[in-house]
Amino acid sequence: MATTMEVEVKKEPEDETSVEPLDKETLSAVLQFLKKNNLKATEELLKKEANLEAGSSNGTSTRSEQDVSSVLSAYQSEGDPSMYETNYKNLKHVIETALDSRKVEQTQLLYPVFVHMYLELVYNGHEGAAVNFFEAFRREQEDYHQDDLVQLSTVTKKEHMRHSELIMNLRSSKYVLRLSRDSYQSLKRQLQEKSNNIVLNILQEHLYIDVFDGMPRSKEQIEAASGGMCGEAKRKANKGKMSFGLLKEPDINLLLDDEEEGGEGEDKPKKKKVKRLDIKKSKPDPNAPAQNRIPLPEMRDVDKLEKILCFRELSKRVHLSPDLLPSVCFYTLLNANQGLISVEISDDSSLLAAGFADSNIRIWTLTPKKLRSIKPADVLQELEKEAEDVMERIMDERSSADCKLLVGHSGPVYSTSFSPDRNLLLSASGDGTVRLWNLYTFSTLVCYKGHNYPVWDVAFSPFGHYFVSCGKDRTARLWTTESHQPIRLFAGHYSDVTCVCFHPNSNYVATGSCDRMIKVWDILNGKCVRIMTGHKSTIQKVLFSPNGHFLTSAGEDSSVMLWGLRHSNLIAELKGHTECVYSLSFCRDGNVLASGGLDNSVRLWDVKKIFAEAESEDFTSAPQVQHNDSSKLSLGCYPTKSTTIHHLHFTRRNLLLAAGAFSSSS
Repeated sequence: MATTMEVEVKKEPEDETSVEPLDKETLSAVLQFLKKNNLKATEELLKKEANLEAGSSNGTSTRSEQDVSSVLSAYQSEGDPSMYETNYKNLKHVIETALDSRKVEQTQLLYPVFVHMYLELVYNGHEGAAVNFFEAFRREQEDYHQDDLVQLSTVTKKEHMRHSELIMNLRSSKYVLRLSRDSYQSLKRQLQEKSNNIVLNILQEHLYIDVFDGMPRSKEQIEAASGGMCGEAKRKANKGKMSFGLLKEPDINLLLDDEEEGGEGEDKPKKKKVKRLDIKKSKPDPNAPAQNRIPLPEMRDVDKLEKILCFRELSKRVHLSPDLLPSVCFYTLLNANQGLISVEISDDSSLLAAGFADSNIRIWTLTPKKLRSIKPADVLQELEKEAEDVMERIMDERSSADCKLLVGHSGPVYSTSFSPDRNLLLSASGDGTVRLWNLYTFSTLVCYKGHNYPVWDVAFSPFGHYFVSCGKDRTARLWTTESHQPIRLFAGHYSDVTCVCFHPNSNYVATGSCDRMIKVWDILNGKCVRIMTGHKSTIQKVLFSPNGHFLTSAGEDSSVMLWGLRHSNLIAELKGHTECVYSLSFCRDGNVLASGGLDNSVRLWDVKKIFAEAESEDFTSAPQVQHNDSSKLSLGCYPTKSTTIHHLHFTRRNLLLAAGAFSSSS
């Protein structure tokens, strides 16, 4: 049965500091992983980005097994296996008897020490003792570590350690803990007095203790930043300068015609009120990057016209607030037996693209204007190319339809993205490719082959030309529409990179991952300039605010988090969803945030006040502060009958569009 769409309308109820490069151990481990999985193209790109000599590839290849052995050899120990359980209990006792202010911080050590004690027992052949130790303390660890512990439980022999991605991550990148100097020195002194050498050795060899001066952090502050596969982000990783302001708008003056009623009678002519609108930023953003920091495509006449139309619509937008909530127009895909996976709506809200599990993509028009294909080549040759309406003449009226089918992928389509001018569409698939489609001919222009595993997400730059993709190979890649090879490789996540988005100024890219970390990358040099931790499960969506100063993220832990980019701090955690959150969207002025997901509901959040407070607060000398009262920020909830929210989108006039597939309850 063909897929149809039903429309339902609901009314309102510092100084620049470069981040240090990867250390040799980490780089070696990543290269070894890429080689083992036959990711040759990715391996070469990483070597190029890391400035490795071309001739070093052979040396890296021959040393790969030795590198793995040297990485794991740190677990070599001749200690009595029965002492591990005793030492771990001793560590717990030291923490439990500490002052309350220190206890909360020191508790962070229990999980990484537990993991590395277990690995030491396995590496040294004490398999029985390792299993007993694991079962004795496994249930005491935090809930968000349980998935990692399931992987760890499969490593019961020394040979298994060589092939475990989790273990190589934990060993090649030390687990990061942030402790106040008072808590750290007190703990170390207690362990030395009790001769707890096993724990002291783990602190020295396997953990990175990021010590800071000042008061110990509270339980709330620690929980807000915990959850990452390899701990928190190092403080120095977020010290680099980031130009997160918006670029200056082009100086385009235009006249707007506002129609007004001339009188009460229908025959009375309408009057036109003419007003001038200057497309300029009234106040230049001091945090904005240089206009020529990265090469951006020049504005064509058609781009200027699109900009004019955009600002014409924006000038008529409704300014949302707690007293004036948006209406929601919901597009329900009925009979979507092909398995709807992804939905995307163009910036001007005229087109909707849906990706399906059967490898196909369907494009719908959301306006009365039909979708038309270009006439055959022999007919086009006879047309007058200089005619003013040439773009209209080349379109074939006989091909008019409300929906077009794009066929080309050989795997599920996980993501789509429209170009700003709506002439092109990107799609990411489980077949490991990204395809660029022409929306005049509805055919493939380029098939980009760089990822060797499924590609989970793809996104166009706000200015076009650039786009970014991410996938199961733990990398994100920056491309241009003019080249079939990526121009940047963003490597540093410890697991699948699940989502990606561009900053409004197009100078930065944000990625979310299964390692429960968010990273922001500078596309000028490929460096990571921000790292955020706090999610307790896989991150499914990241999105920058319209003014570029903030980032929001959501995922399988059902939380929506708001981050400040200036200091990489968590400023709010919005709780209300009961299932995974798939989609996020800011209204056009950034005052309201919409979220939706597997719990079949759309939620609205008042973020204007939170952002204003965050801009005025200083986090440089004080620990992170978090707003917890989500109930005061919630503006409402729009439940559906039985429809997962795949996508949310605010129109230029601030009408909220939502889309998903109806699932009949059995």
